[in-house]
Amino acid sequence: MKATYRHLCAAMLAAWGATAAAQTLNSGYFTTDYKYRHTMNPAMGNEQNYFSFPVLGNLNASVRGNFGLQDVVMDNPLYGQPGQKRLTTFMNPYISAGKALDGFASGNNRLLEDLHLTLFSAGFKGFGGYNTLEFNLRQSVGLSLPYEFFAFAKNTGNRTYSIGDINIGAQAFAEVAVGHSHQINERLRVGAKAKLLLGVGRADLAIKDMKADLAGPDKWTLSGRAEANVSVKGFSYKSETKDYKEDGRGTYQSVNDADIDGAGLGGLGLAFDLGGVYRLNDDWTFSAAVLDLGFINWSNNVTAVNAGDRFEFDGFHDVAVNREDGGEKLSDKADRLGDQFADFAHLKDEGDRGSRTAGIGATLNFGAEYTLPAWRKVRFGALSSTRLRGSYSWTEGRLSANCDPLKWIGGGVTFAVSSFSTSMGWVLNIHPKGCNIFVGMDHLLGSLSKEGIPLSSNASVSVGMNVAW
Repeated sequence: MKATYRHLCAAMLAAWGATAAAQTLNSGYFTTDYKYRHTMNPAMGNEQNYFSFPVLGNLNASVRGNFGLQDVVMDNPLYGQPGQKRLTTFMNPYISAGKALDGFASGNNRLLEDLHLTLFSAGFKGFGGYNTLEFNLRQSVGLSLPYEFFAFAKNTGNRTYSIGDINIGAQAFAEVAVGHSHQINERLRVGAKAKLLLGVGRADLAIKDMKADLAGPDKWTLSGRAEANVSVKGFSYKSETKDYKEDGRGTYQSVNDADIDGAGLGGLGLAFDLGGVYRLNDDWTFSAAVLDLGFINWSNNVTAVNAGDRFEFDGFHDVAVNREDGGEKLSDKADRLGDQFADFAHLKDEGDRGSRTAGIGATLNFGAEYTLPAWRKVRFGALSSTRLRGSYSWTEGRLSANCDPLKWIGGGVTFAVSSFSTSMGWVLNIHPKGCNIFVGMDHLLGSLSKEGIPLSSNASVSVGMNVAW
């Protein structure tokens, strides 16, 4: 499980260490002839046929969350003294608790990533409508940590911490999709997309009702229920023998790492996108869609659970996070925090429990568009998006203003309020005959670290190049 712990700690150190690829560009939902509107509503077609440049057809770099690098990594108040590095974590004992915890939400603190890498995509008119073919690689990672987890890691001086629930989840799969949209009458257009899902792997770690009680100087008694489920071909846990802290209780096996022997298809599944567009009159158009309504049946489920109901833990310890200490990589620092988290989770290998079936997370989109009667090249839109995925669910409302000054160029600006932040976005779509180039953002880039990591953990850039006719 150290790989899972490493994901957690890398997120804490660097908001996942880099930007990730997002599933869609919501700012393009109302953009005329934006080639990938069908990824947000399968009923939407295009004015042109197209096929994508491999990989380059639809590239999205994005990350979202309600805490980020600036909340975890801080200036070291002892910098300049012998052996002290420039940056440290919020756990540094010389940083006050008020300052260290100021950036964390009082409820759940989350970081989310959705990867939708288009290897190939094509759209063409035929069969009485518009058709799409796609081959995509997809990955999602979710992290949800309660405020009390950070308070405990900081050790604010309490004797008891009710930490609550911790959730970490990741899944990866390939997707082969076939879609068709059809004009039913002059007002209504409907569409559907069928997807064959080829599972690569899935991992879930849930720690429920975690509590910490002071047991002595730098020692804590932890209690709670923890369970990790991993579905990856050839996966197994690695364990080490440890002694119980209390005299006379002997030894136990504790998970501290993982191994993958070989590779292969981890599961198979199906999913569907359904959508509709209704044109009320020349001015108003309404739309709705449900995406990724489906599941994957994973062939194995390697499980680990608590090694004991109550156990001792010596707390989290600060590490320097700048890259100046002898060339040590950020991943090595994450490993050291990962070792600490392995002790915190205190898991015991339970072996393979057989197959399991899990949903991939559905998305609901509802849109309304108004065309300005005085100048029909200008349109205004409202889009509601809701992602349904347990602890990693989120909602967003986005307003847009779009304009098509020329037949072959269009774009717009957007404003959104979501579960994580408010944001401004924009999109430019160039679509003459022969080619299509688009670029846009759902969230403007804010301040970046020296490594190019968004300090707020909210950023988005989208670009694509396609052949069109």
